[in-house]
Order: sequence, then C-alpha cells, then structure tokens
Amino acid sequence: MLNIAYVGFGKSTNRYHIPYVRQRPDKFHISRVVAPHIDKRPEERAALEKTGTIFSTDIQDIITDKTLDLVIIVTPAPTHFSVARQLLLAGKNILVDKPLVATAQEASELVDLANQKGLFFMPFQNRRFDSDFLTLKHVLNAGYVGRPVELELHMDHYRPNDAKLTGSPIETTWFDHGAHLVDQIVSLFGAPQTVAYDLRSTRDLSATLSDQFEVNLFYPDAFKATVQSSETIVNHYPKWILHGTKGSYIKHNIDQQEYDLKTGIMPGDSGFGQDAPQDYGKVTYYNQNNDRLEKFIPSIQGDYGSVYDAIFETLVNKQPKLVSDNQLLTTMRILEAGATGANPHIVNFDR
Repeated sequence: MLNIAYVGFGKSTNRYHIPYVRQRPDKFHISRVVAPHIDKRPEERAALEKTGTIFSTDIQDIITDKTLDLVIIVTPAPTHFSVARQLLLAGKNILVDKPLVATAQEASELVDLANQKGLFFMPFQNRRFDSDFLTLKHVLNAGYVGRPVELELHMDHYRPNDAKLTGSPIETTWFDHGAHLVDQIVSLFGAPQTVAYDLRSTRDLSATLSDQFEVNLFYPDAFKATVQSSETIVNHYPKWILHGTKGSYIKHNIDQQEYDLKTGIMPGDSGFGQDAPQDYGKVTYYNQNNDRLEKFIPSIQGDYGSVYDAIFETLVNKQPKLVSDNQLLTTMRILEAGATGANPHIVNFDR
C-alpha cells in the first residue's frame, strides 16, 4: 500500500482524484491533505479523517513526513512549477494536475530534477482513460477505417459569461483543455512535424487571454489531427470525427464519467460512467468484398482511476510511466508554441 498526500482540497481533488482512490483501498491510503482553507468541505474532510487522514495548512507537514510515497499537486495552475520543484527538492515522488507548468523549459527542469534524484514525476492525464478515447483507440487498432487520414477531437462548452480577461498563458483554455487533447493525440501518433495555431478571445473582445482554439497537427503520410475547443458553442460538435482510407468513425457524446461526477454519481455506484447504446459511436466502412457496412461500436468503460493503477505499477513493480518524459515534453512544447507570437501562426517542429 502506498501512502499519499494531496496539496489542494478543492473541486478537482474531490471530483477527479479522491473518489477513484477510495475505490482502491488495497493500493492507496490518503495520509495527508494540505490546503490553505481546509474547512470549506467539512463533510469530505470528516469522511477522510475517519480513515486516518491528517489535515493541515502547512506544506512543511508533507515535506517532513518520511512515510509518504507520492504527493499529488492540485493547486492553481500558476503555482504548479514552484510547488513541484519544492517537493522534488525535498525528495518526494509527485503527480501534478493539469496544466502541468507554463513552459517547456519549466517542464524540462522538473524532469531533469526528478531523474537526477531518481523520483517519480508525471502529469495527471486522466483523459487517457476517457471512455470515448479508449473506444477511438480500439477503432484505430481494429483497422475499421484503414490508414487514418484526418482526425478531429473537440471539447465544447457553452459558458458565455465565464471569460477570464487577463493573466498568464497557463490560465487559457488552450492550456486547460488543450493539455488533455494534445496529450491524447501525442499518445496516439507521437510528435507532429508541423502545427498550425488559431487561438482567439471570443467571449470578451477586450480579453488578453484566449478562450477558443483550433489547432492542426500535421504528420507524415498525409495525416492531420485537429484539436478544437470553444466556450461559446450551444450545439456541440461530435467529440471524435475520424476519416481513413476505408471508412469513417463518428462519436458524438463525451465520457459519461464527466456527467456522473458533476451530478454526484460516484465511482462504484451502479451504472457509473456507462454509455447508453444511443451514445455509441458509429463506424461506416468498406470490407474486403467492397461491401459498405455500418456498425455501432459499444463504448469501452472509462476509469480515471486507472491513472493511479498505472502509478502503482510504476512505483511498486517498476513498470514504465503511463506518460513518458518524451510525451510530457512534446505536449509542453506544442502548448507553449501556441501561446507564443501572434495568431494564427505555424510552427515547424521537425527542424
């Protein structure tokens, strides 16, 4: 069993982390929680204290605790680099919520520091275990569409009044949503040759922070992947649109985990995270006899807690990390390049 601690006790900690960890009592024990305001969630705090979790407001309590095997950083994004560096220097294995840090240089510094000290360091890429992403991987691996030619990945919302007007690039929609979407593409296809960026502020024209992006990643063999997100779309695009030399696959809705967590349905509850049949994606393809076929693909069950399973395998059984250092740095270089310079613009990564 691994003893873990959280820095931060807000919505993300209590929605995307702790409910999944509590489903794995044979692997993890939440030993400590450190946050500046630990009394805002009295029910959640009381439930954890019953299992032996110690709450405090001083990160030194984590730094001096020699029994901890892993610390998870779930603080505001602009603080990630300084907190992560402090904990790595203190000899702690760490998992950092997204977006990881603000620049590729910061990411590289933390990777080097972790490797020098023989420590675990990784971003929390839970959306590698989105149901829709796992199913998309199955469609690709099964060869339904042949050689992929074009892939679109969307994350759309309608939040017209939530615009953040000023701040640093790490606080943009591009770093927030893009951190996940780019990682999904990089995990499938590796580093792109060229990336075309279109980042814009659409909700408030006076804003200096973008809230919408369309980014095209170009690969060899005439393949292009597009990641797109907007906060002003009432009728959402399909989540995935995949076209290949033999067929197409379209999946409209997002992972049901997201909906369930927001409504208080938790991991372990009956039906949690399960797609209804009407939400299955559909593949249309030509078989070897040149017959045109249509098929609904049952959604593979997603589980964000699988990130923690992967971490357990790395720390206990010395398996490779779920997100490699190379993937981490590739994603950070793509994110940083999008926030640098005027938009739209194109960046070549193979030079």
